[in-house]
Amino acid sequence: MAETWNWRGGRIRDAFLEAARTAADLLAEPAVADAWDGPSVLEKFTVRGLAGHMFWQELALPGLLADPLPAEPVVPLRTYYLEKVIWLDAGPDAPVSERIRNGGEATAADGHTALHARVREALDRLRTDVRDAPAARPVHIASWGDWSLELDDLLLTRLLELVVHSDDLACSTGLPTPAFPEHITAPAIDLLTRLSTHRHGPLPLLRALARRERAPESIAGI
Repeated sequence: MAETWNWRGGRIRDAFLEAARTAADLLAEPAVADAWDGPSVLEKFTVRGLAGHMFWQELALPGLLADPLPAEPVVPLRTYYLEKVIWLDAGPDAPVSERIRNGGEATAADGHTALHARVREALDRLRTDVRDAPAARPVHIASWGDWSLELDDLLLTRLLELVVHSDDLACSTGLPTPAFPEHITAPAIDLLTRLSTHRHGPLPLLRALARRERAPESIAGI
């Protein structure tokens, strides 16, 4: 697992933008508005909290890209997931999980229509901002810690979140999960496979994919 984890260049940027547009279309559905104050399929998350959590970084990204380059050091994506994040193995009652839920609720506090409008506005800006940003442009999110990620690595984390949470949001509201194309799902599955291998080891993953009779109960990467 010493190799760099990345998908770089125009492919990941275009895939991120397409995934974000598809997720925004899902957010716009009347069924999401109807279920807004109800529970989601994620433990202790409301539908509105899930929707807010799903998009808060897209809402912040235009401003982050307009800011001066951050001074915080850049860490590789592998280091980010395996050494920096504290939510990866946290249960729903952990303080970090509660902070994440509260952040989602705050992002969605103005209601379904307002959140969707803000998301659309942010994505309109990102269509240009993401494509025009330098390849190694660092991005610092203060609430994460004293490090930065290169933009393409950040977009890969966002792609994964958008794909996974689109399924969560669809299942929470009785809607079909968006059928993301392979150029969107492949980077997400690749990243989840690496995380799964780190958490469980290669043998359980091989058995889950190739030997039903010896498959473990879970190979979840996150």
